[in-house]
Amino acid sequence: MKGLVLKSTGSHYKVSTDQGVMECKLGGRLRLEELKHTNPVSVGDEVILSLEEGAIIVDLVPRKNYLIRKATNLSKQTHIVAANIDQLIVLASYKLPRTSTGFIDRVLATAEAYNIPAAVIFNKTDLLNQPELEKLMFYINVYASIGYPCFGISAEDPESIEMLKLLVKNKTNLFTGHSGVGKSTLANKIDPNLHLRTGTISDKFNKGKHTTTFAEMIPISIGGYIIDTPGIKEFGMANMDKYEVTHYFRELFKLKSECKFNNCLHVNEPGCAVLKALEENKIADFRYNNYLNILDTLE
Repeated sequence: MKGLVLKSTGSHYKVSTDQGVMECKLGGRLRLEELKHTNPVSVGDEVILSLEEGAIIVDLVPRKNYLIRKATNLSKQTHIVAANIDQLIVLASYKLPRTSTGFIDRVLATAEAYNIPAAVIFNKTDLLNQPELEKLMFYINVYASIGYPCFGISAEDPESIEMLKLLVKNKTNLFTGHSGVGKSTLANKIDPNLHLRTGTISDKFNKGKHTTTFAEMIPISIGGYIIDTPGIKEFGMANMDKYEVTHYFRELFKLKSECKFNNCLHVNEPGCAVLKALEENKIADFRYNNYLNILDTLE
């Protein structure tokens, strides 16, 4: 029997099947895969079940894509965030809590590497003063010019919610971002029947408190799914070579063929088209600096 994994708690899986939602365990062969990944089966996976001795996941249907990140800074294992994703939405906020562009660009680069369409949504625009709004518009214009759907919204604004509904309708959407950016709140606005638990912002650190503890795939009334994920403090890059990183920054990759050297890292090489474009303000400084930071972490 085929099924769709809606939730994984590490040892138990909630799987949607033609016979309803079942609690399942992992078969022995798949458990061996845990040597490489912390979770060989993830939310969004299509699986094959055996019902002979309870509901056991015995095989995986090949994935069209998946998103991974490093499990921890010290671990060599990777964690599969979700599989078979139509669209990854980076939910960010300019403040309360602040989302760094470094975090956004790490997620976007990983999405590029794993062939997942992505969008960037800045929430809580109602909290910003005029100078903050102008800075936010600068970021929005940069991401939009690169080709990512990107706009600012407020959970309190009905027009914002309509824009978000149009973006997510009839797709499997992975929501990712820091705790407190409003993932669960916005999901509830998209579909008021969800009643997802929402958190508050810690006054002491201006950071969100975790309300989602495991990734969960939730059907929404307008069609499609939202995969709600636990808030992530940092997004660890995994399985990436430093010479590949240029491929995952769209505006840098466009210029790569114009560089003097094929293996140009765009750091201090002569005849580098990226450095020339940077001098001419054709590439945003913050994106280039985030690219350098990724190179540093990979080295």
